[in-house]
Amino acid sequence: MQDVSFSVTPGQVAAIIGPNGAGKSTLFNIIAGSLRPDRGRVELRGRLITGASPHEIAGLGVARTFQTTRLFTRMTVVENVMVGAHVRMRAGFLSALLGLPWTRREEAVALGKARGILSELGLAAHQDRTASTLSFGQRRVLELARALAAEPEVLLLDEPAAGLTIAETERLGELIGGFKQRGITVLLVEHDMSLVMGICDEVLVLSSGRRIAEGTPREIQSNPEVISVYLGADDA
Repeated sequence: MQDVSFSVTPGQVAAIIGPNGAGKSTLFNIIAGSLRPDRGRVELRGRLITGASPHEIAGLGVARTFQTTRLFTRMTVVENVMVGAHVRMRAGFLSALLGLPWTRREEAVALGKARGILSELGLAAHQDRTASTLSFGQRRVLELARALAAEPEVLLLDEPAAGLTIAETERLGELIGGFKQRGITVLLVEHDMSLVMGICDEVLVLSSGRRIAEGTPREIQSNPEVISVYLGADDA
């Protein structure tokens, strides 16, 4: 990365785009805490989070999904969502193992929350199925549901439309629009330009580890350097 600096407006949907090898995943992993930058800083609401662990960043209100789904395939759909809720729970391993009354109450609250999210995202009918039995598109939605269970202020989506059909991508756009209405700030890395231009308020364009443009979708679509470097190139 070469002196890439940008900010995301709270409550907006922003995208990081660029050709393969542009540095999108590197930047995303630095924000999420998976990589430590050699220099520079990452701030959340004015608080320095550079070098914090992914778990610590999650506890501050940042949830993420991955390019490839990372579900617990032998657990049920609702159990997978409850995993996301545990970042907001007080119960540790020992207290949960002992089955203390307050931990059981927390589990009941998490279960109710998980069921509500599944209903909102259209997976309620599948809540008792094991995650391995879901279609690819349903697994993508389940990963979103698990991220929402963490009650994030910021949601990081890593290529959420990868492998989805046109209809599933349209549904994904609707879901992301719903997250915005709930006041969640969304930052996504995505190759599907129709999705990016249709739902995003802000777009950051990278090429060879540097920022070449930042602006609204309309501004990005008419930027000559973006057209030559990315939008007009084959990104297969």
